[in-house]
Amino acid sequence: MSIIQDISITDKALKQILKIKDENDIPSDYGLRVGIKGGGCSGLTYNMGFDGETKEGDTILEYGDLKIYIDGKSLFYLTGTVLDFSDGLNGKGFVFNNPNATKTCGCGESFGV
Repeated sequence: MSIIQDISITDKALKQILKIKDENDIPSDYGLRVGIKGGGCSGLTYNMGFDGETKEGDTILEYGDLKIYIDGKSLFYLTGTVLDFSDGLNGKGFVFNNPNATKTCGCGESFGV
């Protein structure tokens, strides 16, 4: 696991992101946009997707061959978060281990602060 400013990404998550990017022919100059938005049973949900351009106010984090774009509002809620990837018995997918979350829903898809 490597620290990228105040956000961490595990090697397992990085490997999976790069695999998805490669399998879907995402252009090499695209980065991963990570953010939060209102919704879900606990108030806020995580979202991720590939993006080819930065927006005003974005923080750009570089981790090897991957750029991560985070808008200022999302960065406030994501500081200290560890992005991981799980492929265990309880399911397969990305996991946000967020120390700022004071409550989460049962499925782990949304959180509240």
